[in-house]
Amino acid sequence: MAFKPLHDRVLVRRVESDEKTKGGLIIPDSAKEKPSEGEVVACGEGARKDSGELIEMAVKAGDRILFGKWSGTEVTIDGEELLIMKESDILGIMEGSKAAKAA
Repeated sequence: MAFKPLHDRVLVRRVESDEKTKGGLIIPDSAKEKPSEGEVVACGEGARKDSGELIEMAVKAGDRILFGKWSGTEVTIDGEELLIMKESDILGIMEGSKAAKAA
C-alpha cells in the first residue's frame, strides 16, 4: 500500500462483525451498525511537543483496536475502504492483537 499517515494519524481497516446473533438470527445489512473495531494498517511517526521532541505512537501496524463510533475519516485507498483517525480517537488495544503480544 502506497500510503503513510503523517504525525499522530493512524490508517485503520474495520473488522466486520458477525452476520448472526448468538441465538442464530441473521442480521440484515440495513440493520448492522458500522463496527467500532479495527486493525491498524499503518501509523505516522507520532506527534511533536512544542520543543520538537517526538511523542511515540502507542499503537503499531497489526494492533486490533477499539475506536469511537464517529471517529475517523473514511477514505478509499487501492479500492479498499479504510479510516484515517488521530491516535487520540483510539480507545484501546485488544489484548489478543499481534503487536500487543510482542510488547
